[in-house]
Order: sequence, then C-alpha cells, then structure tokens
Amino acid sequence: MLTIIAAASENNALGKDNDLVWHLPDDFKRFKALTTGHYIIMGRKTFESFPKPLPNRTHIIITRQKDYDFPEGCIVVSSLKKAIETCPKDEESFIIGGGQIYKQSIDDADKIELTRVHTTIDADTFFPEIDVKKWKLINEEFHSKDEKHQYDFTYLTYVKA
Repeated sequence: MLTIIAAASENNALGKDNDLVWHLPDDFKRFKALTTGHYIIMGRKTFESFPKPLPNRTHIIITRQKDYDFPEGCIVVSSLKKAIETCPKDEESFIIGGGQIYKQSIDDADKIELTRVHTTIDADTFFPEIDVKKWKLINEEFHSKDEKHQYDFTYLTYVKA
C-alpha cells in the first residue's frame, strides 16, 4: 500500500525555502507513529531539509544527480517509479514530499494522510488538489490551537474512491 503523508494549509501550502512554515508537535508525533518501521519516499530537497536521516525508517531518495552523496542506509533512485518498485509490496510505504513528488504520486497512491492546517500561508511549495471524485474521506479528527500549536488543524484520511 502506498500512502501519501503531508501537512498542508487551506491554500495547499507545504513549505517555503525548503522548510516547513509551521510547528505542530502533535503532527510530528503522528508522522513518526505512522512512518516508523516503514519505507519513506522523498525528493532530494526534502531529504536535505532534515538534519539527519529519520530513525527507524528506510529512506528512498529520488534525485537526477548521478553521483549524489548520501548517508549509509539510504537508497537513491532516479525516478518515482523506481522508488515505488524498491518498496516491499506487502507493506505500507509512505510518500513524504516534496511538492513535485506528491504531484507525481497522487494517482499511484492508495491512501492520503493529510493534516489540514487551518490557515493560509505564503509558500513556494504546494500540495496537489485532492479530486473528491477519486478520493473518499474516511476519517476526520479536529485539533484546536493551543500553547504548543499556533493553528487549528484537522487530520484527514482519504482512500481511493
């Protein structure tokens, strides 16, 4: 199963200057809980936005750079197709960004785990529109802003319709 996981604002903003545009500790905890022990697929820029590889996950990095220098334990491929082929077929794998990888993978994915951040943000990277004719919302969980979370947000789970 191929799952897209992302946090996007009301205007589908994901980030700016290769960084996140908000800090939502509960969303980080959910991301960690869902992706730990699994293969995670990402573009090179998304990988480079991390201080180091995320623990207890197999990283698949998509890049067109022929001699990309990557840390031990990571897998580098040249296309989304090759990344998906590298993942175990009988396990859930996650697409974790960035914007171009989400756009390329939305038709191949089986599920979307989206954290909808209830604000509009200036960004340079965006999540693709979710076509409600192709995707069915099966779970929705609202969280109010608080002292640790600057914005209200909702966890949304979609499956192919």
